[in-house]
Amino acid sequence: MNTRIAEELLRRDAPFADYQHNRDARTDAQAEASALHAGARVGVSRPHESAELHVSGSATYCDDIAELAGTLHCALGLSPVAAGRLLQSDLAAVRAMPGVVRVLTAADIPGENNCGSVLHDDPILCDGEIRYLGQPVFAVVAQTRDQARRAAALAKTVLKTEAAEPVLTPRQAHEKQQYVVAPMHLTRSSSGLDEAGIRAAIEKAPHRLTGSLDVGGQEQFYLEGQISYALPKEGGGMHIHCSTQHPSEMQFLVAHALAIQAHAVLVECRRMGGGFGGKESQSAQFACIAAIAARLLNRPVKLRLDRDDDFMITGRRHGFWYEYDVGYDDAGRVLGVALQMVSHAGHSADLSAAVMTRAICHFDNAYWLPEVAMHGFCARTNTQSNTAFRGFGGPQGAVCMEYILDSIARNLGKDALAVRRANFYGRGERNTTPYRQTVEDNIIHEVVQQLERDSNYQARRAEVAAYNAGSPALKKGLALTPVKFGISFNVKHLNQAGALVHVYLDGSILVNHGGTEMGQGLNTKVAQVVAHELGVNFERVRMSATDTSKVANTSATAASTGSDLNGKAAQDAARRIRERLAINAAQRHGGKSTEVRFANDKVFVAGKELDFSAVVADAYLDRVQLWSDGFYATPGLSWDPKTMTGHPFYYYAYGAAVSEVVVDTLTGEWKLLRADLLHDVGQSLNPAVDIGQIEGGFIQGMGWMTMEELVWHPKSGMLMTHAPSTYKIPTANDCPPVFNVKLFEGRNLQDAIHRSKAVGEPPLLLPFSVFFAIRDAISAVGEHRRNPPLSVPATSEAILRAVTAVQAA
Repeated sequence: MNTRIAEELLRRDAPFADYQHNRDARTDAQAEASALHAGARVGVSRPHESAELHVSGSATYCDDIAELAGTLHCALGLSPVAAGRLLQSDLAAVRAMPGVVRVLTAADIPGENNCGSVLHDDPILCDGEIRYLGQPVFAVVAQTRDQARRAAALAKTVLKTEAAEPVLTPRQAHEKQQYVVAPMHLTRSSSGLDEAGIRAAIEKAPHRLTGSLDVGGQEQFYLEGQISYALPKEGGGMHIHCSTQHPSEMQFLVAHALAIQAHAVLVECRRMGGGFGGKESQSAQFACIAAIAARLLNRPVKLRLDRDDDFMITGRRHGFWYEYDVGYDDAGRVLGVALQMVSHAGHSADLSAAVMTRAICHFDNAYWLPEVAMHGFCARTNTQSNTAFRGFGGPQGAVCMEYILDSIARNLGKDALAVRRANFYGRGERNTTPYRQTVEDNIIHEVVQQLERDSNYQARRAEVAAYNAGSPALKKGLALTPVKFGISFNVKHLNQAGALVHVYLDGSILVNHGGTEMGQGLNTKVAQVVAHELGVNFERVRMSATDTSKVANTSATAASTGSDLNGKAAQDAARRIRERLAINAAQRHGGKSTEVRFANDKVFVAGKELDFSAVVADAYLDRVQLWSDGFYATPGLSWDPKTMTGHPFYYYAYGAAVSEVVVDTLTGEWKLLRADLLHDVGQSLNPAVDIGQIEGGFIQGMGWMTMEELVWHPKSGMLMTHAPSTYKIPTANDCPPVFNVKLFEGRNLQDAIHRSKAVGEPPLLLPFSVFFAIRDAISAVGEHRRNPPLSVPATSEAILRAVTAVQAA
């Protein structure tokens, strides 16, 4: 490829500043353009690396692994009460059931009876205290899965319990001061005031708003349920196939449960059928039980939950309850806010502390808060222990701020967009978060301005008003909401990753890294990064299963860091190999190693064009190492959990969405008519994958905001919505007929992988626009003079209650 063509391709697809191997910028441009021509570079839309396997049904998930001879199956006997004591277990009847090989209780666990990821407060099997209805009390191991389930179902009749009054709501627990971790407090004032001063500032403000808000939880509803397949190995080893987002954590918890060292446990995960946070920590209980059974019986054991048991045992997104007190001026600018957030943690700590931390750090969303006092409480209840879910507390924090601004706008008779814009973070001033991090990459003004223009927001606002004036029963609503989402784990040491890259003699490449593939396209992006770094076709690269014996001490694939961390680690490994190949090629053919180019499946050295495979073979003959490890640690992060201040995020991802709805005020039914999404992913690694993630995040978040309702029986504590028949998730029919999704053209200011930005969690906040469009439609019933008391989820029943309240006012 000549220089002119290379420069033209570079001009059309610039910039490529992260193509780091060649130091000369002109050589970089030529190599990048060649890689583009070869279809190997990052930044192009490629199908998911397992797409053909998915659609053909040949993709291997845990339950598809061929079972070894002698495999047994496990099912769990669950507590029939929500609180109290286990008095007696008459398990003789269970043991007598057909096919039953063994029944396990807490007394059979060789090591620690704990599957808690942070605190050791979550028993694998009930050890006396009953914490929630559905808690595993015993495990049945039988010849077949059906036999194990039938025997485990006897739990209702064989368990003798002493029931106690359960605590089922975060408000109840908060009144009792019953928490899973210590309360958290963050106070910040631009004038150095303490909380009393902040309260005084609120009282002196021209306007004041007080209120409360309830936001429900959300079931992850991954298509592939929780499953572990444990295979005992020689010398006391254990090999576990597990559907998990955190193989290393599974490794350590299983080792503790078996009272063995971590090196004896190998956890492997090729792919998951969805995770959404539900398999970050809570896959541990099932991995531990399967491993314990396999160890005691010295036979392979598989534990696969059915959907009902999955609902009854595992936790989900934390519901939140808020009380707020806000002072604001005539323009709607917030002058001070005092906030109390109480999360529904469930019976154990799990990841609740980190979720609350992120909620506190995202309450500001895209807005400058000069005086703020926040208090977070993680309420202990007699329900399933809630856990990670896409967004990890960020959505729960930000939705309250959006609710406050939406209410302020209505109180002042202003368009909510004008009030939101008045509160946006600035540049050079009004740009410090409550936790003291400076917002250095603020593009929210440009994102919102572009979306406002592209979606014809102002014209449609007038059209909606005209429609509502002539429609007594059906009311339309329109809302535009922004997103600012911090990217990194809150805990500094989790922001690291490793990878292995092997180049074989035929030039094919095998990559292993510590991240897990759950359908989000992580392996596709990492493969693109490696192909790009070595200048080869994408088809040369194969991704292997995540495996704790390959890359050790990995972090969970969570916090939207999968591509950032593992992409950088794989890039580091590939770079090392490339530099070795370049040195060897220069020694053989002349020239400088820094001038050797890798592109288009070729290697260009001293005026010669060589096949990549030939260069690899020559390097092997010269005893050059053709594999390498890589490592990456996110720079510049800090966090003080005592003061809740620091620099917890490497960068921010931005976005905005406009949603238009129509609401039937007679029935509470509604429909999303149109959604316009503009989202910032920096310089996208794979636009097709990123757009898919944005679309999916929007619909999933819309489900949380509007239809996915969790209901516990107020007396027994039983989760009543524990199956698809009673728990409504969005379907294809809920997608809007007009669905416009666009990537904001930008570039990450930070040195993230190829200047891209994370895309997993931030889009889940975009459907706030749906909720506030519904609220806008309801307020039209009262000519926008009253704030509708609408809670999350905005089900048809909740909408009808809010309509009735507005009409009554």
